[in-house]
Parts: sequence; structure tokens; C-alpha cells
Amino acid sequence: MLKKLLAGLVVVLVVLSFLKTHAQDKIVDQIVAVVGSNIVMKSDIENMYLQQQAQGITSDGDMKCEILEDFLVEKLLLAEAELDTTIEVTDSQINQNLDQRIQYFVQHLGSENAVEDYFKKPIVQIKSELEEVIRNQSLTQQMQGKIINDIGVTPSEVRYHFRNLEEDKIPIIEPQVEYAQISYYPPISLEEENRIKARLREFKKRIEDGDNFATLAVLYSEGPSAGNGGELGYMGRAELDPTYAAAAFNLKGDRVSNVVKSEFGYHIIQQVDRKGERVNTRHIIMKPKPSAESLQTAYDRLDSLANFVRMEDITFDAAAQAYSGDKNSRNSGGMAINPMTMSTKWKKEELDPDVSKILDELKISEISDPFKTTDDKQRTVYKIVKLISRSDQHRANLQEDYQTLSDLYLSKKKEEVLNEWISEQQAKTYISIDNSYVNCNYKFKGWIK
Repeated sequence: MLKKLLAGLVVVLVVLSFLKTHAQDKIVDQIVAVVGSNIVMKSDIENMYLQQQAQGITSDGDMKCEILEDFLVEKLLLAEAELDTTIEVTDSQINQNLDQRIQYFVQHLGSENAVEDYFKKPIVQIKSELEEVIRNQSLTQQMQGKIINDIGVTPSEVRYHFRNLEEDKIPIIEPQVEYAQISYYPPISLEEENRIKARLREFKKRIEDGDNFATLAVLYSEGPSAGNGGELGYMGRAELDPTYAAAAFNLKGDRVSNVVKSEFGYHIIQQVDRKGERVNTRHIIMKPKPSAESLQTAYDRLDSLANFVRMEDITFDAAAQAYSGDKNSRNSGGMAINPMTMSTKWKKEELDPDVSKILDELKISEISDPFKTTDDKQRTVYKIVKLISRSDQHRANLQEDYQTLSDLYLSKKKEEVLNEWISEQQAKTYISIDNSYVNCNYKFKGWIK
């Protein structure tokens, strides 16, 4: 229920209001449940049922009964949140969320006009209908957080829980690896950087003389947004490179920025629109390229360093701390941290394909030859990697998989606390359910009074 609720708070409350547009005419609507002062409509259930069918979701039970119970739990959280004076949602929070949702639709449908055509209503009306949805979603999420966020587990609890798990309930751990790396970025010549900056200054002049920015971005920009005319969509400062953000938020009208250097490359930027602390920009990005001599220098330097480590003149950890250009792994002796889990363990599909290919060929503690790849900012980099550990598929155990087991028990403990809260709140809250749903096989028995 906990995982389902966490997902449902986002999917049900946001998507449903739009699906309602297409299905409403076919449904004779009625109130099927009341929780506190909040209602559940028959159309809510029918629309979610259609969505789950479209996604291929099936159930061994009565899916419409299950959908109704998900709504009942959400309304129970909402009813309590509305009574809790420590929980609030500000207009600025709602407006920011509205902008994000509309931008999401624009990115997937192509333009604001396409969004209006799809939903058969103007953007202003879509936002108006979404306001209450977003407010309720935020309230229920905050209420749920208040109930379970302080729950923790101790090592002794994890060990006890694991030892009492039935064999078939112990999770299967997929094959994983741990590795360390040393990265070296081939130096870029001053001549190459000046060439890129001069090219961008030329584009800026052409735009100021009448050329279309978006067209030039399609033709010359070296970023993934090129096909969209260089447009990035609405973003806050924290979502942008700091130097890019500083320039973007300082632009007025349709002026084009001077050349801006970021971790991704060099840019010229034009503001498309700004809404509060979110800005939509288009840019042309160009990336200086290392010369053939620079690439060879990078390879030779790492090759020599790898040999020093193999001969034990220096440890891999010390070499990484002294010479690696990757700030994310340098201070941990080169250990690569998986950003999806914040652990040192990686499944094969989570690895960079270039790194994965090299690790497949290594034995434990073996160091690779240098190889060329790109980093998360699409910059050319040479690496050497050391395979730290490799595990085959296995049932979890405390020695290798403590964190996984800890997370599993924590999730179970939070679910138990939430379930207990739901049962207690059912007894305290006014709840009424239409006769057409009284015979559902509910997980929580307190809905029918």
C-alpha cells in the first residue's frame, strides 16, 4: 500500500483531472464516497480504471474497488492535513508547480497551442482546474511525510528482521560491481577556446542583424536542445549551471548574452520567457575539442600512472586523490558513486556503456589500460578503472547487502506505521460509501460503518 500510495499521489491527483476531460461525457457522475469534507466521484474511479487498463495494469481482485480504496486513503490524509495548522501550501508553491506541469505537457505535445488543442481548453483554464489538484497533492504528501519521515531502523532490528524472513521473501540481488576510477581531461588549447568564442560572437552579431536564433541553434548548437531551436524550457537557478543561470536571469527582452562559459561548454543565451524564479531560455552551445596531440598526452599520462600503481609505487587511492579530474570520486580514492542509489554498487544497466565494457574484461583488483569516453556533461575524458568487487545474482545476505536489507525493513516499518495510522483515523473520521461499493474486499476494514 505504501509504494502504491506514494505513486498514486502523483499519478492519480495530477493525471486524473485531465483524463476526466475525455471520459466525463460518457459517465453519469455521482458521489460514491465522502471522507471528512472530501468527496470521491464515480468519474474519478472510472477515469483511473481506464488509465490503468491503457497501461496494461491488471489485478487479481476488483480493480475498481482497489482504486476507490486508494482514493479513500488519500482523502483521509487530506482530511487530517486540512486540520493540521503546521501544514500549509503557499500560492507561490502552487504557481511554481503549475508552471512545471504545463511545461511538462508543452515538452511532450510540442507547444502551448498543442496542449490547448489536446485538452480542448485554454492554458488559463487548465491551470485553474489544476490548482486544487496540486494543493491537495501537496497537503497529502506533507501529511504522509509527517507520519512516517521520522521512522528509522537500527542494525539490530535489521538483523532480527532478516533472520526471521522466510526463504522465498529474501530479495534477489542482481549482479553488481564496484569500481574506482581516475579521470584525466585532455587540455584544451587557448587557440581552440578562442576559435569557439569567436564563432559564437559571430552568431550573436548575425542574430542582432536579423537572423533567427532558433534556426542557428538547429544548425550549429552542439547540445541535445538543438532540435528544439536550443530551447530548454522553464528551469530554476538550481537546475542550471551557475554561470549560465547568472546570465539567463539577467537578460532583458530578447537580447542575446555575451559568450558564457559553463562546465558544459561555451554558450550564447536568449531569454524566451520568465515566470517568477523560473526562466525559459534558448541557447547555442559549442564545445572546444582537444587536439590529437592533447588526446595522446592524456593517454600517455594515464598509462604511466597505471603502471606506477601496478608496480606499487603509489596506491590507486592516493593516485586518484592526487591526479583525478573527477571531483565526485577523487576524494573517495576514486570510488565511483552510483547517483541513482548513492551507494558504490552498480548494476550493469546503470553503468556507462564504455565503462561497463572495460569492467567486463577485468579481474578483481585489476587496473585497466586508459580508454576514451565522455562524462555526464558530454566532455571528452580518459579514464583508468580498477575493479573492486563483482557479485553474481544471489539472495541477499547481511555481509554483502546490509543497505538493501536495511532499506527493505525501513520501507516495511513505514508501511506498518502508516497502516496503523489509517486504521486509527478511520474510527475518528466521518466516512460514507455508496451502497454500490459496500461489498468490496477492502484491505482496511474500517471504511464501512
